Amino acid sequence: MLRGMTIELLNPEGLPKPDVYRQMSIATGSRTVFLAGQVARDADGRPVGPGDLAAQVEQAYLNVATALAAVGGTFDDVAKLTVYAVDWNMDKLPQLGEGVARAAAKLGVDPVKPVTLIGVVALGEPDLLIEVEATAVLD
Repeated sequence: MLRGMTIELLNPEGLPKPDVYRQMSIATGSRTVFLAGQVARDADGRPVGPGDLAAQVEQAYLNVATALAAVGGTFDDVAKLTVYAVDWNMDKLPQLGEGVARAAAKLGVDPVKPVTLIGVVALGEPDLLIEVEATAVLD
């Protein structure tokens, strides 16, 4: 079991215990934040990491953290992530993991959260390979 400020992460008995995510989060804060999908764009809207899945994942995670910081939160306050990946297959898993690890290192956080990964045909713009939606709970 991992515990953040308002989020408790766990893998309940009777369910698989994956290394790369947790099955459940329990939120005890008073403010819920629903963050729109974040993509590989910098603060000026310029593309980051064209054609590079790891770079795009890293930027999307950093954008989640930036948005949460604007309302007094951190990535530790994330209760659940939904990741949309273009043309997903298991060969892309190492690149996804690399991007998450790089963002986690920059942010100094444990990126392991309940997450749903959904393979999609396309995202809102043709250069996007990944989009990360977050729900967070703050005190």
